[in-house]
Amino acid sequence: MFLGTYTPSLDDKGRLILPARFREELAAGLVVTKGQERCLAVWTAAGFAELTEQMRGAVRPGSEAGADRSARDYHRVFFASAYDCVPDTQGRIVVPPPLRQYAGLTRECVVIGADTRLEIWDAAAWAGYLAEAESSYSATGTEAAP
Repeated sequence: MFLGTYTPSLDDKGRLILPARFREELAAGLVVTKGQERCLAVWTAAGFAELTEQMRGAVRPGSEAGADRSARDYHRVFFASAYDCVPDTQGRIVVPPPLRQYAGLTRECVVIGADTRLEIWDAAAWAGYLAEAESSYSATGTEAAP
């Protein structure tokens, strides 16, 4: 389970240092792809394989025309933007330019734990998202709790 908020910087070569507490879990490899709300999503290789199996059930080639169009569209964009990598010995990954552009990443980044994955945000984008989301979080806190 990934938890917490961290503030690494992106270097001039597009490398990001992963939070130290997650490096061991990610050392064998990870997958980074487009996430929701213009962030990047990072899974362990095993977690991504599990997610892939779940997604395969939603996309059924040969089904009625248009019946699964949105699932196919999501599937294509999601996998076309996915990159697999292994962190270097210092715990850094290279964030590919298309993903940096998609997420609007500048030097200052935020990495958040989001249960089964990490998310990488531009620091300003995260601050804006968090300000907006916290008010709705406060309003629904008791409704969302189990």
